[in-house]
Amino acid sequence: MLYLVVAGVAWGTAGGAASLVFRQSDLGFAALSFWRCAGGLALLTAARVVRGRSAGRPAEPRGRMLLRHTVLGLCLSLFQTAYFAAVAATGLAVATVVTLGAGPVLIALGARLALGERLGRGGVVAVAGALGGLAVLVLGDGSTTVRPAGVAWALASAAGYAVMTLLTRWFGRGGRAGDQLGTTVGTFAVATLVLLPLGAADGLVPHTAHPMAVLGLLAYTASVPTALAYALYFAGAAVVRSATVSVIMLLEPVAAAVIAVTLLGERLTAATTAGTGLLLAAVCALAVAEARTGG
Repeated sequence: MLYLVVAGVAWGTAGGAASLVFRQSDLGFAALSFWRCAGGLALLTAARVVRGRSAGRPAEPRGRMLLRHTVLGLCLSLFQTAYFAAVAATGLAVATVVTLGAGPVLIALGARLALGERLGRGGVVAVAGALGGLAVLVLGDGSTTVRPAGVAWALASAAGYAVMTLLTRWFGRGGRAGDQLGTTVGTFAVATLVLLPLGAADGLVPHTAHPMAVLGLLAYTASVPTALAYALYFAGAAVVRSATVSVIMLLEPVAAAVIAVTLLGERLTAATTAGTGLLLAAVCALAVAEARTGG
């Protein structure tokens, strides 16, 4: 639980750092996502070398390990690249709320369809509430604050997040989690390879009048909300119920909204606030419904 709390707060700062990078340079969202993964991979690999393999854990078959790393790496690539695209298109606050609000809904539906878990009456009501919140966000705002393209990117990011969370929990429940730090390193290695051609097409070297500021933001993004946060996330999500993970991760949109309003000058309209409230209430309702059915 503590690992997930720290990860959620750290993740909430990634979008703010990305917004500042976009404002101070011409770096594209795919290139930013590549540098985040590549920097995170370097730091995680160093930590893996220093710590070594977990003692007492049996070796995992190579084929199964590669399959898990590949699938999680693809999900990670979609999750964070689409999220950065959403931040660039519609702003930090809306992008984060839609991603982390829709994620638990997709997790609940995925658990029902893929794992045979009952959604329950409360879960159905919560899903309907979340869809209503998304509708208010997209249709109820008279300004240009909420842009449909940004919401679409955020929903794609939520899909990657949902699949990654469900798979991580499934591996953990089945005793197939393996070494968590090793899983994180392998996942980031796959994501870095996938994002390299996309980042190269974007332009890996940014043009900026503030090179040291941009370099500092990239270093921060690769270390705190990436290497640290993902290592803690994969360790926590393997042993904590998916619905509980979703609720704890609400710390991310809260932290991102605070940064967006106080530091980046973004404006939350009445419709944005109402849609945000509906989404977050729906996620809490999902957690209550999941707890009542025994998870």
